Parts: sequence; C-alpha cells; structure tokens
Amino acid sequence: MTSPMVDTAWLAEHLDDPDVRIIEVESDPDGKAYDEGHIPGAIRWFWKDLCWHDTDRQFVTPDELAKRLGAAGIGDRTTLVLYGDPVQYGNYAFWALKMAGHPDLRLLDGARRKWLADGREFTTDVPAYGPVGYAPGTPDQSMRLGREAVRERLGAPRRFLLDVRTPEEYSGERVMEYGKFDHGAERGGRIPGARHLFFKELLNDDDTYKSADELSAKLNEAGADPDNVDEIVVYCRLSHRATLAWTAMALILGWENVKIYDGSWTEWGSIVGFPVEK
Repeated sequence: MTSPMVDTAWLAEHLDDPDVRIIEVESDPDGKAYDEGHIPGAIRWFWKDLCWHDTDRQFVTPDELAKRLGAAGIGDRTTLVLYGDPVQYGNYAFWALKMAGHPDLRLLDGARRKWLADGREFTTDVPAYGPVGYAPGTPDQSMRLGREAVRERLGAPRRFLLDVRTPEEYSGERVMEYGKFDHGAERGGRIPGARHLFFKELLNDDDTYKSADELSAKLNEAGADPDNVDEIVVYCRLSHRATLAWTAMALILGWENVKIYDGSWTEWGSIVGFPVEK
C-alpha cells in the first residue's frame, strides 16, 4: 500500500498533475493566511465546512462529501492532498475524510511551515475547477469512539488512554491551549487513567514528523505499547491535536486499533456525572 504521507518534494513534482488536487484546511473562517499566499493549485476550505455536517456536530457523510468535493472539481478517483494551517487541521481533515470514504488521500508532512522553510513557491492566484462527478465512498468509523464507549472501559487493563494536550490542560490548570481565553469545557482535568504526551513532542520545529524510531520511543515512554494493549484511544480538546498522534501511530508506525475520542475534553469536561481526574 502506498504511504499516505508525502513530502514537499513529492508535491512539488505533482503540482501540474491533473489527477491531483490540493486543499489547504484552515482554522480561520476568513482565510487570511490563504489570501496572503498558498501552494499553487490549492483551494481553501475552513475546517468545519469541509469536515462537519452543515448544522450538527457530526462528521461529513459520504453523500455530503461527494457533493462538496464534486462541486469543487474533485472526483472520487482524484488523489487529494491535504495540508493544514496550523498543521493539525490537515490531519483532522484527513481523518474525517477517511471516515467519509474518499479512497485516495495524502497528507503533506510539515504542511505550510515546511513548504515555506524549503523555499518553495507560494502564490495568491485562486484556482477555478469545474464540477465533476463523484460517487460516494464507503464510510469507515473504525478509528472513532464516542463518550459512552470510552466510559464503559475506563480502567480496562488492555486499553491505553493518551491525552496529548498541553501539560497545563492535562493537570487541570487550563481547559484550553495557551492563549488569552481559557474556555471550552466546564471543568479542568483529564479522563481517569489517561497518560500524557504533549503533541509537539511528535514534531520537529518545521512541523514535520520525527523519525519512526523517535516517534516509537516517545510513545513508548508515555506508556503506549501496541504489543501490550488491545486498543489505544487518544484525545485532546476538540480532537484536532489528537489526529496528529493518530497519524503518528496509525499511518507512520502502522499500529492497529488506534482510535480517537472525537468529543475529547470539550465534551467530557462538560458532562454532569462523568468522572474527572486531576
């Protein structure tokens, strides 16, 4: 199987490939970073508009994805390359679109930061692609868990819970990553039994992933060992950062049965009666 991870050299060689499309997945609904410059040929998408249902906090379905991508000139046989601003939004989109069944997804290692660090071309030109047909794919929810599934197996000896938020979030000092505001859950703390690994420990300074050996060592040090558990569950605040760890374990290291609790701390920390550890 071809690795879904691609580097900047691979993407640079495929910028003119008619079977390849690129999406910059942004945290900013106004698209300021995209307007200032983006990878040639890339179209912009705000993460919620690409990954979520229009009104519900549910993920895009195969039928919805077919309409969105088809209208943007992306077919069901198109090789779709994703990168984020910040980096985790590309990973999140990869995970969501994989669940919605797009068959050929690629993820740019290092995203915008690595592309710029390599001195590669940026443009302000906005591409226009005509609509194409798109046959909906087969959904795959196997890499996702809901709150009840997490609670039912709290403390199970063969399940490993990994919290990849900041140390301050993990300890309960904050409920949101560094910033002026501190909101996103009613309580601080962590899911009982969760071990900690700050997500930035998985990345180099240019947002590329560390080597497979380094990733394995970091994860093992935190207690994640696929030989000793049946299931690894990772979470953060909204699950964006969790997808960085999922990518490392499932896509780079090839570990099986790695799942994301997508409600993450925003949900768990706000539910009356759900246990919290500090």
